Amino acid sequence: MTGTLDTRPARPAAAEHHSVGELVGQATEQLSTLVRQELALAKEELAEKGRRAGRGGGLLGAAGAVGYVGLIALAGTGAAALSLVLPVWAAALIVTGALFVIAAVLAVAGRSQLRRATPPKPAQTINSVRADVEEIKGRAHR
Repeated sequence: MTGTLDTRPARPAAAEHHSVGELVGQATEQLSTLVRQELALAKEELAEKGRRAGRGGGLLGAAGAVGYVGLIALAGTGAAALSLVLPVWAAALIVTGALFVIAAVLAVAGRSQLRRATPPKPAQTINSVRADVEEIKGRAHR
C-alpha cells in the first residue's frame, strides 16, 4: 500500500489563467484609470484653493479700500478738530474709528481665507498618489 506523493503545484482553474499580455493590458488599463482619477482630484483641489484665494484677495482689497476711506476721514477729523471745538471733531473721530474697525475685521477675514488657500499644491492628491505607489510596490513584490 505504498503510494506516490504528487509534488507538482496545482494548476489554476481555466477561468483564473491569464496570459502575460492580458495581465499587462489589465495593469495598463487600471493604471490609466488611476492616473485619470488622480488628475481629476488634483484639478478639483486646486480649483477649490483658487476660489479661496480669490475670496481672500477680495476681502483684503475691501479692507484696503475701507482703510483708505478711514484715512481720509481721519484727515477730516483733524481739520474739524483744528477749526472747531470738541463736538464736531469728536463725532468725526467716532466715524473714523468705526471705519477702522470695519477695515480690521475685513483684513482678518481675508487673511484667514488666504491662509486656508495655501500652500497651492494638491495635498490630498499627493497623499493619494503616494498611497497608490506604495500599494503598487507592495503588490509587485508579492
